[in-house]
Amino acid sequence: MTSQIHGFIALLRPKHWIKNVVVLLPLFFSSSFLDRSAVLDALLGFIFFSLSASSVYVVNDLVDVERDRQHPIKRQKRPIAAGIISPPTAIAILVVLYIFVGLSYFFSMKFMIAILGYMALNLAYSFYLKHQPILDIFTVAAGFMLRIYAGAQAIDVPLSSWMLITALSLSLYLASVKRLQEIRLQGTKGRDVLSNYSPRLVERYAEFSAISALVFYSLYCLTEHEGLILTIPLALFGMFRYWFLVDQESQGESPVDVVYTDIPMQITLIAWIVFILVELWPKG
Repeated sequence: MTSQIHGFIALLRPKHWIKNVVVLLPLFFSSSFLDRSAVLDALLGFIFFSLSASSVYVVNDLVDVERDRQHPIKRQKRPIAAGIISPPTAIAILVVLYIFVGLSYFFSMKFMIAILGYMALNLAYSFYLKHQPILDIFTVAAGFMLRIYAGAQAIDVPLSSWMLITALSLSLYLASVKRLQEIRLQGTKGRDVLSNYSPRLVERYAEFSAISALVFYSLYCLTEHEGLILTIPLALFGMFRYWFLVDQESQGESPVDVVYTDIPMQITLIAWIVFILVELWPKG
């Protein structure tokens, strides 16, 4: 029974729900975080998006079950590949998740469209896009853009173009670094698409995306919230620290693990959030 519960949790991957915190960004950058109704709507949006993300993880595990069984690590960690959760049980869980996600229709039609777009994009990724060079990286980045769009729709606020393009660039950076580490640690065996990349090519993708993210974020601060200029050094340090972990500690394959385990990165994120709250705190 205990193993079944652990398998169920592993299947939903709540650890990765931290990625959906991006849904809350419009709440903070619109200075709506003192509005009780907006906070509740944003949190509800986070929950709906996390459930949709879990449904995507279930689909991925079902599609990749045979490949995962051949992988030295995934065959133990993925509950379907490990035999802890049977495919029919996983499908039943998937149906329940779809039902809960469907309830977002009563929350916001535009928000539900964003979620359905995210799920459709990931289905396309699971069956086709993840095998296509460049498109695989952009698909991951598009998922984060849809998170931000959904967050704006959840609380009905305008979406900043600067925020969207900054998120795109940062997501491309993280996705490129992930591919780079997969090539370094697994060669081309981990994913079929990796045979289309060289380490130097992916490094260039990452470098260009990192520079773009910093430039666009700086322009966002200068044009929309000049007081946030003080957060630019924190963004720079975060980039430098992440590159250090990638180059010297062989991390970066999982940005989630970096956030959970690296204390300097955690301190940087907390400091960034504090600066954001102080600057965007509603005046008067």
